Amino acid sequence: MSSKDNFKAFVKINPSLANYVNNGEMTWQKFYEMFDLYGNDSSVWDKYIKAKNNYNILDWLKNIDVDRVEENLESVRRVLSVLEDLGKKNDSDVESYRPRPLYRHFED
Repeated sequence: MSSKDNFKAFVKINPSLANYVNNGEMTWQKFYEMFDLYGNDSSVWDKYIKAKNNYNILDWLKNIDVDRVEENLESVRRVLSVLEDLGKKNDSDVESYRPRPLYRHFED
């Protein structure tokens, strides 16, 4: 693989780099030059990859609305309860059904 292809693979693994380019803090050219000089295992990337990923996870966790999560879980519980009840009713109907023998037409 060429250095360009390796860089593309590196960016796919670390999509948080795009945030820096979109914010105007870095350019793809600068990132590529860093990749070409230092490789993908250098501590140069710590600033751009680990810090940003940890920050995104913390932001995501902070923005979770616990009340909405509880409401959604309760809705799922109700749906599962209804499905379970329907399954029980269908099972009991199947057990009580007895097909007539083929050789009997009019209860002979």
